[in-house]
Amino acid sequence: MLDLWSLRVLLEVGRHGSFSAAAEALSMTQPAVSRQIATLERRTGVRLFHRRPRGVQPTEAGLAAMEQAAAVVDGMSLFETRLRAFAAAESGRVRVAAFPSAATRFVPESFRRFTATHPDVELSLTVGERGDARLLEGAIDVALVTSWDADPDPGLETLFLFDDEPMVALPADHPLAAQEQVRLADLAAEHWIDGTHPDCLGPSAELSAAMGGPPKITHLCDDWNGRQGLVAAGVGVMLYPSIAGRSVRSDIRLAHPSPALPARRISAAVLPADGRPPAVSAYLDVLRAMSAAYGRTAPTSRLP
Repeated sequence: MLDLWSLRVLLEVGRHGSFSAAAEALSMTQPAVSRQIATLERRTGVRLFHRRPRGVQPTEAGLAAMEQAAAVVDGMSLFETRLRAFAAAESGRVRVAAFPSAATRFVPESFRRFTATHPDVELSLTVGERGDARLLEGAIDVALVTSWDADPDPGLETLFLFDDEPMVALPADHPLAAQEQVRLADLAAEHWIDGTHPDCLGPSAELSAAMGGPPKITHLCDDWNGRQGLVAAGVGVMLYPSIAGRSVRSDIRLAHPSPALPARRISAAVLPADGRPPAVSAYLDVLRAMSAAYGRTAPTSRLP
């Protein structure tokens, strides 16, 4: 089998028309170049160059060999360049799975920031299904999960991002809408809007205790925009996670509940570092950098 270096020597001799000039370009000696070409001719069984008093000239077979060699060398250069791009997180892809409220602002903002520094990495998003199980199948690269979910597979690494504190969403014309903090007991008679896990009312014991009884859930809506529309129309109130707070409609007001309700922890489930592509690690850095703006962060980046 011919080696790549022999093809490079072949190309340089053909381009310069001289063993000596090719040797200088390749930082070799003239006899070494001559032996390389002679070995190549012996192994292929054809003469590649006519030897002339003032240099060499490619034969017809030599011209054909140079054309093929150039394609091989260029292809190998492209191969090396693309692999270096993957190693430097300059290429590849990052496939993210997220729950609906995370897709309202947090994930799109992370994509915008990531693309600004890694424009050649392909990003994709799947919303609505829990993604950590698909990580082990190789179908996605990052799954945003909450502490309301079951623990991810022990073969995955879970990186804590921030604590997502629930707010209360009220229609803009609600009597309590101007207050920064609303007593949950004052909402006991309200109709409540619930949604799909994990964008739901969550563990109900704390909410029920604060209200003096379970919430009156009269509307179930899986669509995030639909739920906001119901609140804006004045037909009910709902809990609004801080991860989606920046995408709240202008005709909705958010207030802190009193007493405060337990926060849910937002984390990124990923493959362990030794099996993680560099582009995925770079995307995790973006998520960490954004976390402080969305909720309470912790000194450690990993859940216990």
